[in-house]
Amino acid sequence: MAAAPTGQGVSSVSPPLSAMTQPPPTAATEDEEEESEDESEILEESPCGRWQKRREEVNQRNVPGIDNAYLAMDTEEGVEVVWNEVMFSERKNFKLQEEKVKAVFDNLIQLEHLNIVKFHKYWADVKENRARVIFITEYMSSGSLKQFLKKTKKNHKTMNEKAWKRWCTQILSALSYLHSCEPPIIHGNLTCDTIFIQHNGLIKIGSVAPDTINNHVKTCREEQKSLHFFAPEYGAVANVTTAVDIYSFGMCALEMAVLEIQSNGDSSYVPPEAINSAIQSLEDPLQREFIQKCLEVDPSKRPTAKELLFHPALFEVPLLKLLAAHCIQEAVKSPIVPPSVKTPTPEPAELETRKVRPENRPIRWYKNPPRFIFTTLNV
Repeated sequence: MAAAPTGQGVSSVSPPLSAMTQPPPTAATEDEEEESEDESEILEESPCGRWQKRREEVNQRNVPGIDNAYLAMDTEEGVEVVWNEVMFSERKNFKLQEEKVKAVFDNLIQLEHLNIVKFHKYWADVKENRARVIFITEYMSSGSLKQFLKKTKKNHKTMNEKAWKRWCTQILSALSYLHSCEPPIIHGNLTCDTIFIQHNGLIKIGSVAPDTINNHVKTCREEQKSLHFFAPEYGAVANVTTAVDIYSFGMCALEMAVLEIQSNGDSSYVPPEAINSAIQSLEDPLQREFIQKCLEVDPSKRPTAKELLFHPALFEVPLLKLLAAHCIQEAVKSPIVPPSVKTPTPEPAELETRKVRPENRPIRWYKNPPRFIFTTLNV
């Protein structure tokens, strides 16, 4: 049998490498693409048309008072933001509080602080069977501090002291700013779920849902997690003060230090015994005292955010500066008087009794004068 001629019946062009190495699209890949398209679907727009609500929910917010949080697009700035929804149980409840709610959100929009999540806009959506307040906030893509602590706990038992101090300082700076407003703004929701951390270590507190909203939203207090973050007087008195934020901050500071406060079994309830045990596990006595001051049962005994910024647990004077200040103080207040430099008393001078007799000599001129000419006096 004759062999077939070389090259006949065989293509001389090899198939492209990409066609050989890339697998055909699978059903799972197609499903993921469809799911991604569904999440980016625009569900709703703001009345001005600037903000567009997407289907994708923001999972980083476990916040009492905020019923829904979605990813949205700022069409003017071209950045992602968060579309927050607060649902009121009844329309009449919102009407009774409408002016107060508007006044609160008007103040929140004016806030400008490096460690506070920015509020952009809010509006009310009131219909026959429901009422809701929608507000747009800055999107923190790095996640909450709670999530960061869970990741850290996998490899560490406690948090680094320097990082703990930096975080506490930033949170207190934001609280001090809020509490110094006129009238003071109470955060009312401070937990490790409402504190966010960026990749560069910048801390921002968000989800400022004031007591005005919390008392009238659809979310019930019994359904809330992290109840141990709320001060004992919360809900027991008609008007709470900024001290409730200090208590919540103290609990955040404790959780940041130990990474996690053990709850009671499968429930999210944290008993007082677990809190006390976590405090006693801290090795630094200044850190323990710092947190205990924040967790005082009597709100009048809790320090302010500004006072806590200067607590020895956070505020340290570098050693060299401390020594320099000490030396200056010693130089100013030292009782030892250094000996003064006195001008010596002049001794009585001896009278000159010798006489100088001038010598009559003719002036002599030199054609080549010497470099130095010394003249002597005959005595």
